Amino acid sequence: MALFAISDMHLSLGNDKPMNIFSENWEGHAQKLKDNWQSTITDADTVIIPGDVCWSTYIDDAYEDFKYIDSLPGKKIISKGNHDYWWETMSKMKKFLQEKSFSSIFFLHNNFFEYEDWAICGTRGWPTGDETQDESGKKMFAREINRLDISIKAAIDAGKGKIITVLHFPPFYTGENGFIEVMKKYGVRICLYGHLHGDFSAARQGMIEGIDFRFVSADYLNFMPERIL
Repeated sequence: MALFAISDMHLSLGNDKPMNIFSENWEGHAQKLKDNWQSTITDADTVIIPGDVCWSTYIDDAYEDFKYIDSLPGKKIISKGNHDYWWETMSKMKKFLQEKSFSSIFFLHNNFFEYEDWAICGTRGWPTGDETQDESGKKMFAREINRLDISIKAAIDAGKGKIITVLHFPPFYTGENGFIEVMKKYGVRICLYGHLHGDFSAARQGMIEGIDFRFVSADYLNFMPERIL
């Protein structure tokens, strides 16, 4: 029983959105990911997917992508990315999974999940720095900070002391860094994030301010889920 993570799968099995326009590494990436996943992960394992799951605009259009994910071994915990336009209310997403009999997929949103003696918490996040200077950006930034706080506090209140935080956006942009401050407040031990593609120079990893940061974008990992625990 192990914990893995991989973000930014960018599936398009039900529509025409080839990713190889971004780099040759994306050629046939769904098959690469499937082969690597099946060779590494068992049904006893859990995989965290920190956003940008697929390109569909509506959740019903994402059927083929979720069918693909559900068919892979293990339990999958999905949080929201900036390209997950299909993301609905939690009740609608749960109803979709139930109606389609996708039993291995769960959504991380204002809640947390247990993994052994750890708690998996998180939210989408938001770019810090210049991107937050307009009013709408400031509101979204504050909302995402609050969602992270809610998720972690729920785990702490449930008696969980070992916290993994899942974000989509990196919390390392210039300027205000409220996400790291929330993680430090609650003693978060590990933070997973993705979002970056192609140029990985902004990706920071390792122990930073007492938190072990892991960058898990699919193309950076060459479509091999990374073991976290």
